[in-house]
Amino acid sequence: MDNSELQIFVISKRFINLCFRPIPVITKQKIIELYSRCATELPEDIARELRKSKDSLIKTILENIAIAKNEKRPICQDTGTPIFYVKKPSTVKESEIRKIIESATSAATKSIPLRPNAVEPLTGKNIGNRPIIHFEEGKKLEIDLLMKGGGSENVSCIYSLPDSELKAERDIDGIKGCVLDAVFKAQGKGCPPYIIGVAVGGTIEEVAHLSKKQLLRKLDDKGKFEKVENELLKKINSLGIGPLGLGGQTTALAVKMAETHRHPATFFVGISFGCWALRRKRWTSQS
Repeated sequence: MDNSELQIFVISKRFINLCFRPIPVITKQKIIELYSRCATELPEDIARELRKSKDSLIKTILENIAIAKNEKRPICQDTGTPIFYVKKPSTVKESEIRKIIESATSAATKSIPLRPNAVEPLTGKNIGNRPIIHFEEGKKLEIDLLMKGGGSENVSCIYSLPDSELKAERDIDGIKGCVLDAVFKAQGKGCPPYIIGVAVGGTIEEVAHLSKKQLLRKLDDKGKFEKVENELLKKINSLGIGPLGLGGQTTALAVKMAETHRHPATFFVGISFGCWALRRKRWTSQS
């Protein structure tokens, strides 16, 4: 074999190895462990921000967080609706991931335990827990779990601009008006201090999905709307609603905002509230 043939052989072997390298496998047990960590351990960035608060009620919340972690018990009796955000290579089948997550959800409900939070809409019959799973393509397998509480979901909302009642136009000031109105109307429901996700776009389902996805961001994550987020956070905390609506300086810990394109005739603002017990965890191939 001459040098040119050897070179072609080496390049071909590297190409084959690259194309057919093994993809990290997610197992049922790993999803159960993800559930356990998510339900019992508050993300450190949220706990760190809570520790900065001067409101006396936060001390009780921090004690609850410590007990849950030490005893490996759920932080809150409402273990939420499990929402998964899955990034996956094209070579991984959605159906396989879905089957693993659904099986792990049933097992985790019994073993952790999680409160059975899925009921049939009209009869109210309890059917255990049912995960919501969103898929998108990615270079590697990555799974985010958000355990979304019902109380904070109840105060989440969508606005359509312009809004004559709020005197809100299709601009930044109009968006700010929507967020402040939503916080004011919540009046402490949904267990503040909140983490608030905001999204602007052209369809209702887009802004609902995108605003909730902002709750996955770390509190110190900075983006395009950092200035607006900081202004809103300051104004929200000046309302005096405080932890659990009992008064104080800490009504919210963060505001995270995003945008997507819209139709010329539409302008929706989606606002997703996360309670202080915002449970989110990530699994990656390096986890």
